[in-house]
Amino acid sequence: MLFESFSVAQSVLLWAVFGVAFVLGAVVNKTNFCTMGAVSDMVNMGDYSRFRSWLLAISVAIIGMLVMEYIGLVDADGSFPPYRGSQLVWFENLLGGFLFGIGMTLASGCGNKTLIRIGGGNIKSIVVFIIIAIIAYFMTSPFPGSDQTLFSILFYDWIRPLAINLDSQQDLGSIINSDNPVLTRLVLGGLIAGLMLFYIFRAQAFRANAEYWLAGIVVGLAVLAGWYLSSSIIVDMVDEGEQYTLLQYYDNWDMISDSEEGKPAQGATLSAQSFTFINPMGQTAGYLASGLQSSLLTFGIISVFGVILGSFVWSLLTKSFRIEWFFNIKDFVTHVVGALLMGFGGVLAMGCTIGQGITGLSTLAVGSMIAFVAIIFGSALTMKIQYYQMLYEDASFFAALITALVELKLLPAAMRKLEAL
Repeated sequence: MLFESFSVAQSVLLWAVFGVAFVLGAVVNKTNFCTMGAVSDMVNMGDYSRFRSWLLAISVAIIGMLVMEYIGLVDADGSFPPYRGSQLVWFENLLGGFLFGIGMTLASGCGNKTLIRIGGGNIKSIVVFIIIAIIAYFMTSPFPGSDQTLFSILFYDWIRPLAINLDSQQDLGSIINSDNPVLTRLVLGGLIAGLMLFYIFRAQAFRANAEYWLAGIVVGLAVLAGWYLSSSIIVDMVDEGEQYTLLQYYDNWDMISDSEEGKPAQGATLSAQSFTFINPMGQTAGYLASGLQSSLLTFGIISVFGVILGSFVWSLLTKSFRIEWFFNIKDFVTHVVGALLMGFGGVLAMGCTIGQGITGLSTLAVGSMIAFVAIIFGSALTMKIQYYQMLYEDASFFAALITALVELKLLPAAMRKLEAL
């Protein structure tokens, strides 16, 4: 898609992203697509239908992404965030994913679900959003009058030395065959997605429920649309005979543009990208605090507003809009703790259940795979602990933890402390 000016090209990108996010919000609200709910169904009821819907979204995203890369429509090597970076921050992915999994369970949903619930009238989720946004903002942006961020103060000195510097990018295609990573990713990604699709559709209950299909396909296609839009919008400088992506135009702004008017505050957010919600919540906090400066508008901020509005409109159309508040002080504290963990964990892991669990996985990045598994584990463990603390009110946290690990097959059955009722 060619445009004669940067401002028009950026405007088209933001409006198109808003439209996709709006549809995403409406469909997720309609189908009750929920990654935390998928984990809950598996852990508490042995029902894998919503997890299969999540896997369907991943499969669609992987197949579409790798095909688009192969034919040259998308290049995710320099994406924002850098999913395929040559520095594998494995422990940040692991710890961040684990914290995020715990947090989303305590706060009643992941980042995307928080936005969906806000659109449906849930004031609890507004509180969760505000806390996540503040934490995410200061994890990546310096405190006023300082060059220090929450990440640099709390994490950098001890966690970044654990990172592994690879000789290639961290996606499976580059690791296995750095001479031809694009074709390798296409073949390997096709195999992985094919195996997932076989697992997904062998379940009759899943095949019989159209909403599971709709949710998985639409969420996967939304991620693909994000990748395509952020990669294919080009500024065509007819007089100069040159074409620039939005990021290339930003990097050459002083040579191309006559003034600073319309220049975004950051260039990284113009890179190829797709949907993720924790860092964009932080960007949204900065945008609102700035007094709505247009130079701060990004793909992420627009997607946050689009999902909320899409969910809100669907709630009005279906008359499902309901104002919800905390049941008691314990409910409030639980959500606050969950929001804090999601804010820290989502930034450390470099994404959420959508950002790493679908968008990141579509790039076949190893870090995304680590974060994905860690999120599921953190959530599942928390649910098991909550279950046994509910059954045995006098039981210690340690007893509930050990029993939960036994049930997750991570400790031998002989170590069980509490019996299921």
